[in-house]
Amino acid sequence: MPTPDEITRHHDATEVIWVDAHPTGWTLRIEEPDPAWTQRYDEQAAAIAAALGERLLHLQHVGSTSVPGLPAKPVVDIDLTVADPTDEAAYVPDLEALGYVHWFTEPAWHQHRLLKHLDEPRVHLHVFGPDCPEVVRHGMFRDWLRAHQEDRERYAEAKRSAAARTTATGHDNGAVGFQMRYNQVKEPVVREIYDRMFRAAGLLG
Repeated sequence: MPTPDEITRHHDATEVIWVDAHPTGWTLRIEEPDPAWTQRYDEQAAAIAAALGERLLHLQHVGSTSVPGLPAKPVVDIDLTVADPTDEAAYVPDLEALGYVHWFTEPAWHQHRLLKHLDEPRVHLHVFGPDCPEVVRHGMFRDWLRAHQEDRERYAEAKRSAAARTTATGHDNGAVGFQMRYNQVKEPVVREIYDRMFRAAGLLG
């Protein structure tokens, strides 16, 4: 289990190693809650579990599409835990057979691997290793927003504002630039919510 310090530590942008990222023409947008997002997660979770079997250690629906009532980009975020993210041969080919594209790798950020399924609604599959603090953070943030309406509404407004300020250049050209700009605009609100959440959980003094 990660320590409180590991869970509460925020990480800055790290080196990205591009694998098969390519232009798609997708435009960043915020949509109202859609039951199709949960259905998409359920379908993909079943397919991933069948493909990986015992190599799948943990799977969870995270991000805004996992929070009922929260507007979101129509992108279903899934955290996948495997024994060793660096052993790509052990899982990437099976995920590619399901239609996923290995987009990029971030070795310095918990050996994160991002794979994308580009059918609508999109799926972003985040691969991490056991006891990864980021997986804990994602689950805590999801559960906090589900339980706290004021922060859910505050976050929704931050997302709409961030999208409005980035959509002029928010086209997916295979890079992460527009996504990073979107995240940077809403980051202050996200950090405020994380702080309340961590203090309520007794992880911060």
